[in-house]
Amino acid sequence: MTKPSPQGPSAPPFSRPVTVEELLRRPDEPYVVRAEPEELEALARADGLPGIAELSAEFKVERSGRDLRVRGEVRARVTQECVVTLEPFEVKVVEAVDVRFAMAPAGPPGAPRAGERMSRRRAAAVEDKRKAPPPPAFPAHEEDDPPEPIVDGRIDLGALAAEFMALGLDPYPRKPGAEFTPLQEDAGDEDESPFAGLAALRKDS
Repeated sequence: MTKPSPQGPSAPPFSRPVTVEELLRRPDEPYVVRAEPEELEALARADGLPGIAELSAEFKVERSGRDLRVRGEVRARVTQECVVTLEPFEVKVVEAVDVRFAMAPAGPPGAPRAGERMSRRRAAAVEDKRKAPPPPAFPAHEEDDPPEPIVDGRIDLGALAAEFMALGLDPYPRKPGAEFTPLQEDAGDEDESPFAGLAALRKDS
């Protein structure tokens, strides 16, 4: 399992940068990353969640032409707030990962690093998912997506795990058994109209 990396002021909440050379040295052995308690707290704050109890992932890396392909699975236990009852409840997230990476030139001084860009894109993707209509019945082909950049010869497996955990969340979580009951108007209120009083006066006269 990879060790936590130092957290700077602009570092993503969960970061495990690993060199490409190290990843390719062990193609048959999965690379395991697991978030520590303080990272789970920071990640929950960043994603606007009541809490995250656990986040781990296993990845394997292989060459795919001139690119690298990272495959694996992300598992998490996350507390969300029910959109019906507003009660917190725990959900399990299991999300498959299949992402291509390509070497990229170093950016200008002050440019965000790969993990930072991934964290920002993850937040934007989650917001877009909340606003977007239901996806089409057929998925887009993965080769249509451009590869992610490999910056400074490293891939941030922690940021990748956090990104797919967030993408696996239901944007409209509903606690099991929770049902939305619309307000029903009392049938007796139909007679309480301005004309009901006039009708009563005519009857009395």
